[in-house]
Amino acid sequence: MAKVLGIMVARGGSKSIPRKNMKELGGKPLIAWTIEAAKKSGIFDRIILSTDDNEIAEISKELGIEVPFMRPEKLAEDTTPTLPVIEHAVSWMREHENYEPNFVAILQPTAPLRQDRHLKEAFALLEKTGADSVVSVSPIPGEHNPHWQFSIEPDGALKLFTDEPISKIIKRRQELPVTYTRNGAIYIFKKELLDLPEPNFYGKKTYGYVMEPKYSVNIDTPEDWFRAEIYLRDKNL
Repeated sequence: MAKVLGIMVARGGSKSIPRKNMKELGGKPLIAWTIEAAKKSGIFDRIILSTDDNEIAEISKELGIEVPFMRPEKLAEDTTPTLPVIEHAVSWMREHENYEPNFVAILQPTAPLRQDRHLKEAFALLEKTGADSVVSVSPIPGEHNPHWQFSIEPDGALKLFTDEPISKIIKRRQELPVTYTRNGAIYIFKKELLDLPEPNFYGKKTYGYVMEPKYSVNIDTPEDWFRAEIYLRDKNL
């Protein structure tokens, strides 16, 4: 059986929504939604938390996941990228518990509407394809499609983002090619990608796991939080 390590990443600080990970969404802390989905999915042999915050750590333990260490302050700043946080967690587990996973999943509490089935299906896609990684994506609405986006030249002239002449712009929404954006809900990858000279989460062969927009809210602003509350009222979620 492949060993799959789920790593919850949750800092205590948050500027746009104070104490975001502990704030109640739908009657429970934001972080609880991701913990429950991860546990219910059944794909992880271990789920751990990387945090710098004691309150988040205690709540997560109560919800049934491991908190084997506290994240160093230097890895809990506003500008800290996710990669060194994941590298630290995997290295700590290797050095202190002799635990070496085959796959690693990043579990971000800011994507609370992801369901356990999404995690199961994404991991099944990874195994089926032999990909280096699987990343969850959602379709981009037509008005944000790159074929309808412009850049502005230094002299103020409009230019299609695709470099096509503006006269060639696709006129009907139905004719737009479907494009996707990362939604932050799922990153699952081979652990060996962290051992490369240039560590990364993607490798050379990345597959997209497509999720419906209603499951794809990634909470960064109060407006995102409001959208999540609206979607939670959907009985078919």
